[in-house]
Formats: sequence, structure tokens, C-alpha cells
Amino acid sequence: MPSAIEQIVDTYVRLKNRRGLDELMMHRQRLAVDLKSRSGFDFSLAISKIDEEIAIIEAGLSRLKAENSTVAGASRSN
Repeated sequence: MPSAIEQIVDTYVRLKNRRGLDELMMHRQRLAVDLKSRSGFDFSLAISKIDEEIAIIEAGLSRLKAENSTVAGASRSN
């Protein structure tokens, strides 16, 4: 079963919502930076989870880019 972030990213890709993916990415990156700058507690598990989510979002952005270039190429061929 896909995780929540995978479902969200898949929906954004299906809707071709690049802005939503970009905002999701920026939010996760800010969280990672914030957690990495803190001390006094072990945030490694949370940081690892956020890094996984960033990778999922990056994959979604790549899929969206690939779909857009495929559509653009097909429209130029017509």
C-alpha cells in the first residue's frame, strides 16, 4: 500500500500540479534544515523519513517533467 506522501505526489503528478509539488518539496527541505540544526535530541529517524519523502517528491517532479516533455513533443509532431 502506498504511503500518504506517495499518494499525494501521485495526485499532484496526475493533476499536473507542479506548484503543489514544489511547495511540498520546499516544506520538506525547510523541515530537514530545521531538524538538522537542532541539538539535544536525536532527530535522525525524523530526518531519515523526511529525506525519503524528499526523494519521493523528486521522483514525482521527474515524472511530471517527463510527461510534459512527452506531451510537448507529441504536439510539435502534429
